[in-house]
Amino acid sequence: MQSFRLLGIGLACALLAACDDKAEVAPPQQQVRVVAASAAQYQPGAEITGEVKARIQTELSFRISGRVIQRWADVGSHVRAGEVLARLNDTEQQADVSVARAALESARAIVKQKMLSFERSRALVQSQAIAQQVFDEARKELTSAQASLEADEAALATAEDALSYTELKADADGVITARTIEVGQVVSAAQSAFTLAHDGPRDAVFDVFEAFFLGGPPLADVEVAPVGDRALQVQGDIREVSPVIDTKAGTIRIKVEFPQDAQWPLGTPVVGKLRSPPRKGIVLSYSAIASAKGEPAVWLVNSENRSVSLREVTVARYRKNDFVVTNGIAPNDLVVTEGGKFLKEGQAVTWEGK
Repeated sequence: MQSFRLLGIGLACALLAACDDKAEVAPPQQQVRVVAASAAQYQPGAEITGEVKARIQTELSFRISGRVIQRWADVGSHVRAGEVLARLNDTEQQADVSVARAALESARAIVKQKMLSFERSRALVQSQAIAQQVFDEARKELTSAQASLEADEAALATAEDALSYTELKADADGVITARTIEVGQVVSAAQSAFTLAHDGPRDAVFDVFEAFFLGGPPLADVEVAPVGDRALQVQGDIREVSPVIDTKAGTIRIKVEFPQDAQWPLGTPVVGKLRSPPRKGIVLSYSAIASAKGEPAVWLVNSENRSVSLREVTVARYRKNDFVVTNGIAPNDLVVTEGGKFLKEGQAVTWEGK
């Protein structure tokens, strides 16, 4: 009986020892490096490529339809105001002018004849050789002939205008930047034939993604330089911001005026440095970023109980060497920057840093 009691005590001790072995052991304190969060001012910016364009650019087109028989200008041609760029077949218009001129000559002859008849009738009515009714009829015929003459003069002017419309002329000095017609082609009235970039002031034109405007419009001053030579950088000012978004590309067009002494050729590729107004946030290095269910987060150290907790944050901007937080942490919070990969919620830590 004594031996059974000893065996039972031994088994109980062994069971207790096994339970002690399975008891959870608290993880050791993790050594981390921290930084005290501090408010900072940051200024979002972006480098956008664009090109040099004329400030004034017009689409030139014929005012009547017809077949192109001559073309003298091409892309890159420098033209002067009034210079003929292309011509339509004008056979019909020439015929119309001839008919209008013949009608005008006939009307002039009729007016001359009616004028002589009127003068003769006036002399005869004064001597009472003819009745007043005959004189009134002569005056009426003269008035009608003069009205017909005026109508024929207007018809000739209209026909001559239509003839002049068969020639397409430059409306200003400039450079042809686009051409959409060729000899033998039939064009319609108002169909664009040439694009003319006027001589004079030029702009750097950029198509900026609409996301850049979420925080408001950019600052007016922009640094502009040719892509091939950044040393030629000049300071420009935003002259125009398109009020509409290009729905296909999701961009907003910005035109930047730069000094006139920067005589860069049309079409020169340029890069512009756009900047938004300064904003406030907390800037952290990328070593501090963690993830909480797929969302950006950081580990915070509680200096009172010396433990860590994972906090989701709102990242306003990811930059080259750091990121900017605008919500989720406050100034003076201790943020883990090194050693956070193997941390667990509530784990005790020791730290160094400031």
